[in-house]
Amino acid sequence: MASNSIRPSPAANGYGDLAREIRALGLLDRRPWFYAGVFAVIAVVGGLVVAGMVMWSHSWALLALAPVLAVVSTQLGFLGHDLGHLQVTHSSRTSRRLGVVCGNLLGGLSYSWWVAKHNLHHAHPNDLDTDPDVYAGALVFDAGQADQRRGFLAWLTRHQAGLFFPMLLGEAFNLHVSSVRQLFKPGLRGRSSESVLLAGHFLAYAALLATTLTWVQVLAFIGVHKGLQGIYLGMSFAPGHKGMPVMDAEQAVDPLLRQVLTSRNIRGSRFIDTAIGGLNYQIEHHLFPNMPRPNLRLAQPVVRDFCERRGVGYTEAAPFAAYAIGLRHLHRVGSGLRSAARG
Repeated sequence: MASNSIRPSPAANGYGDLAREIRALGLLDRRPWFYAGVFAVIAVVGGLVVAGMVMWSHSWALLALAPVLAVVSTQLGFLGHDLGHLQVTHSSRTSRRLGVVCGNLLGGLSYSWWVAKHNLHHAHPNDLDTDPDVYAGALVFDAGQADQRRGFLAWLTRHQAGLFFPMLLGEAFNLHVSSVRQLFKPGLRGRSSESVLLAGHFLAYAALLATTLTWVQVLAFIGVHKGLQGIYLGMSFAPGHKGMPVMDAEQAVDPLLRQVLTSRNIRGSRFIDTAIGGLNYQIEHHLFPNMPRPNLRLAQPVVRDFCERRGVGYTEAAPFAAYAIGLRHLHRVGSGLRSAARG
């Protein structure tokens, strides 16, 4: 169990030994029927939401379906995430075809943009210069970044711990906007097909709402649906790395240290496995991104024992404790600005 501290470790070159152990156990073998079942459940629940909206159109009771659709949308995001990591099939071509349907058409998110961004995060987790998930933006994760902020951004950083969850209400909108913006940038793979499928998603979503709700109900439904989706996504992804250390140059070259010491697992049941798409096994996922989601639970004791034998800190936390650690980190980052404001 672990500690957040980074210390010298005899783990150098240990990743190859761990990988051989994991491979020998068959934990990198694909589980296509698991993913077929996941998609079937998502499709059935999503279809029931659409059917309910058509049957009871223009009723305020339909707002009760918005949280259900938020769950469906987020679970689609988890499925797209797994497709992007080649967890579902070995074929990158098949994964891409399924990914643009799942991401662009059904989810309204650019599959190519997400994969490129997420792969950078996996290559350099918690690296302030290369990990897009910790770039200075609305939130800041390093005191050095915080001290450079002025005006409204400085105020935002001073209060970012308290504003974290309210800001997540806009995360789904942010992802949609970022996806559309990428379509206008050079170098996007499959721009035409991604544009058509993304446009198809937004047109279908707009048509569903316009034909089943009044305009006031539309605004309320979108607010609940997208607000809860943003919170759900943020609460699923944030605990894995926020508040974890940044590697020094020597540690960062070792793949075992780079992935294990910057990641945090969330303890829990199979319900949590399902609820956050296996992201509670962040350490195992970062070590083996192409490991199918249902195998992560099986890999955890193997990885944890290996790290203990090698003297590598393996961090786990209960769900609420993980959020508390992340919020305390955000609070500490803004402490310098708060002191300056008081002075």
